[in-house]
Amino acid sequence: MASIEEIRDQRLKKLEALDRSGMEAYPNTIPRDYTLASTRASFEELERAGEPFSVAGRVMAIRGQGAILFVVLNDGTDTLQAVFKKDVASEKTLSLFVETADIGDIISVTGRPFVTQRGEKSIMVDAWVMGAKSLRPLPEKWHGLQDEEEKLRKRYLDLMLDPELKGLFVKKAKFWGAIRTFLVAEGFLEVETPVIELTTGGADARPFATHHHALDLDVYLRISCGELWQKRLIVAGFDKVFEIGRIFRNEGISPEHAQDYTQMEFYWAYATRDDGMALVERMYKQVAEETFGTLQFTIGKFTVDLGRPWERYDYAETIKKLANVDIAIASLSEIEAALTRLKVECEKKGWNKVRAVDALWKYCRRQLGGPGFLMNVPVEMSPLAKTDPKTRNTVLQFQPIIAGSEVGKGYSELNDPLDQARRFQAQQDLRDHGDEEAQMYDHDFVEALEYGMPPTCGFGVSERLFAFLANRPVREAQLFPLLRPRGA
Repeated sequence: MASIEEIRDQRLKKLEALDRSGMEAYPNTIPRDYTLASTRASFEELERAGEPFSVAGRVMAIRGQGAILFVVLNDGTDTLQAVFKKDVASEKTLSLFVETADIGDIISVTGRPFVTQRGEKSIMVDAWVMGAKSLRPLPEKWHGLQDEEEKLRKRYLDLMLDPELKGLFVKKAKFWGAIRTFLVAEGFLEVETPVIELTTGGADARPFATHHHALDLDVYLRISCGELWQKRLIVAGFDKVFEIGRIFRNEGISPEHAQDYTQMEFYWAYATRDDGMALVERMYKQVAEETFGTLQFTIGKFTVDLGRPWERYDYAETIKKLANVDIAIASLSEIEAALTRLKVECEKKGWNKVRAVDALWKYCRRQLGGPGFLMNVPVEMSPLAKTDPKTRNTVLQFQPIIAGSEVGKGYSELNDPLDQARRFQAQQDLRDHGDEEAQMYDHDFVEALEYGMPPTCGFGVSERLFAFLANRPVREAQLFPLLRPRGA
């Protein structure tokens, strides 16, 4: 079998042959009257007209020899067979194709539609031109790329050869489109907020840091989709706002986590946590139906039906039931002993009771199939949520739970500026003691709250929801996930 280098050398010689023939290998434009999908859709009409027309696409297969060749084209919308026949196209036309064309080339063919004896819709070629000469061979048709990292590194080839994968990203576009359509229909206004910030807020996460040279400032890439900015808009008098945008978290890689990804967040003035839960449940059902055409999903070991009544999971009670720990009275050492017993490994940098309880909850969460909402989260776990007046030690927070994972987070937003200042200070103390994921003190946001923000419900969901419903790791559900350079 010839090596990649040998094949490339052969194709470079074909490039020279094209040049000698006077045909451009990389022209500015090539004839294309219809896509291959529209050609198939209008085939009978085109056949009755009997007029020549042009289509273009990538050569995916060549078979036959001598007086007749069958060439399969793919333009990204569909496939179509082009037939080169010696007594229709000139001998020069056919011989140039045989001499210079390869699987992988992008070509344009001009001819008339006909149906083969086997019933295959085809175009009988009168003429052809090269659109882009391929210098490297495509992976073998029936096996494609086998190495998982190579699939991600050469995503364009994997997408070219795997229609199911390409369809995944068509669905992903539908997913975000369905969320946008749902929210706009509910009266929400789409907004844009800064991606570069002096103070990150809206989540517990380690940010990416960089430097703004024009202003000579150290800055961060945002870790939320403008939470503190959108709440400023609620202060300003907007009623319902949302943003769909990219966020960045300098954290570990896992099947559920990426470092840069798309998220949606909405903020709804005068709405309660219960209002938010009702809206989110309706949104998830509608988006799932529009994107996947079903409410029933197999996700890992779980079978999930979004159409069934959604559960309510109490944070402390769930941990007590599944881990046998009462977090209200347990000490840090007792929680650590439980984590050891349950064989839960933890990152100890910035370690404290809040992080330990969070690790214990994540162990329990992985056992919940859902659908349901996590509720009654301890106040120290959520510095931006409003305290539940009935308990005083939990917050009015809700998180959709599906297939052992949190796929969204919402709460009645904290609008007491004095309480917010105290919680920011508590978070800053954690940062000062090494917790890089604790939130920063945002003095400007506290000042905005002092002007008065009405009772508000906020909610955010990332593309993890799409990946879960598609039963794919998050990285596989991203077009171009970040990879280490080869050899690094």
